[in-house]
Amino acid sequence: MEPLKLFTLISHLFLVMVLGWYLITNLQWYHYRFERVIFRHKRYLWHLLYFVIPIFAYYLMGIYFWIYFYLGLLPALYLWHKKLDKPLVLTARVKRFFLFLFLAALSGDLLCFASGKCQIYGLFLPLFVALGASYLFEKILFLGYKKEATRKLESIPDLKILAITASYGKTSIKNFVYQIVKDFIPAYKTPRSVNTLGGLIRDVNEALPTDTRLYIAEAGARERGDIAEIAHFLNHHYAIVGKIGPQHIEYFKTLENIRNTKMEILDSKRLIKAFIHKSANVKPDERVVVYGENIRNIKATLDGLDFELLLDGKSYPFHAPLLGGFNAENIAAAILFAREIGMEMEAIQKAVSQLQPVEHRLQKIEAGGKVIIDDSFNGNLEGMLASYDLVSRYPGRKVIVTPGVLESDEESNRQLAEKIDEVFDLVIITGKVNAKTLAEKIKKPPKTILHDKSELEAILAEKTHPGDLILFSNDAPTFL
Repeated sequence: MEPLKLFTLISHLFLVMVLGWYLITNLQWYHYRFERVIFRHKRYLWHLLYFVIPIFAYYLMGIYFWIYFYLGLLPALYLWHKKLDKPLVLTARVKRFFLFLFLAALSGDLLCFASGKCQIYGLFLPLFVALGASYLFEKILFLGYKKEATRKLESIPDLKILAITASYGKTSIKNFVYQIVKDFIPAYKTPRSVNTLGGLIRDVNEALPTDTRLYIAEAGARERGDIAEIAHFLNHHYAIVGKIGPQHIEYFKTLENIRNTKMEILDSKRLIKAFIHKSANVKPDERVVVYGENIRNIKATLDGLDFELLLDGKSYPFHAPLLGGFNAENIAAAILFAREIGMEMEAIQKAVSQLQPVEHRLQKIEAGGKVIIDDSFNGNLEGMLASYDLVSRYPGRKVIVTPGVLESDEESNRQLAEKIDEVFDLVIITGKVNAKTLAEKIKKPPKTILHDKSELEAILAEKTHPGDLILFSNDAPTFL
């Protein structure tokens, strides 16, 4: 083989793998939903610079393309990758995609070289073949894993399953339920924020202990039918529907669509009892308990949370070493469930008094003489506003680091900006999505717009001092 042809063959394979790496990185961010990468991406300039322009240049520049590829595109992609806070994770699925892509590209090139009659070095065909093969293979694997997980759930004797969903606070409710009941019944909860059907199937197959008697599962959704699929898989005995609001309104379009999707959690043949927040606007019956109105005298400070819960005409006091008045509703749901499975109220009160904060949700840390409130996993308007009310009582200087409300509407970010303007002395805006709205509406405190989060540590070191309170309010990955 001539040296030039060999160079071109190797370079073409390298180019295809590079384009595939960019493509699969974006797909992984958006849960392998191709339509989201195309229609809901927030950084279309990246698509242009790292995918569209290279493809056009490849077909238009001829042999000179490789100068641009090695001296321009590759260094740019390397620098882009270095700044990502969510780089590609080499999962088994990603590795299989790269294998399909390499085999498709290599087979096409060798065939063209051998025949000498075709235009080789195509880019679209190997990418298309690899994506198709990957989706088909993953679908077959998924169905097998799902059957395996269903068999495992059915094989565990006396297993009860609780499914939890909400627009806001479902991970907190899950963690509070687990902490309250774990000494009463052998319980297991899904880790972190695992809440998709695929994530639950993997969790059941790989991590669910066979001596578990209560499986606490979180159910999330990006479109109608997502929670119904989870409900059919779990076929759970109990359900909790937390507060419903306009979170992810970008995907669902209307609040009614969000509400109807959350209520899919009731679609279980074994459902015994469901605890549903008043925001769902449902009527109670023998299987449905509506909560929210029975919470009284909420007092939230930087030292903890106190509230009363009215049950059967009697008021029960609770104290939790947690931040945020909104957590009273999350804890109330956990209390109702614990009571349903037979825990005594005294034991529940004791467990609530020992609750630990969920990581990155109003987690208080003191470092270098500064008070740091990590609320970076709280991304809903109501919860964010409540956290601002909480920190407003701090006597010292208050600093906020936030990208605003994500996957929501502009009006939500206007409300957020007005509250920020009222409470904080210094504002650091991260991310691109809401930067313009926040910057226009925040008038009083000094503002810093930070498009590159790698600079955040240096900015905080420069602009904050001992005695300051720093609130990390929500977080936006680089691709947002």
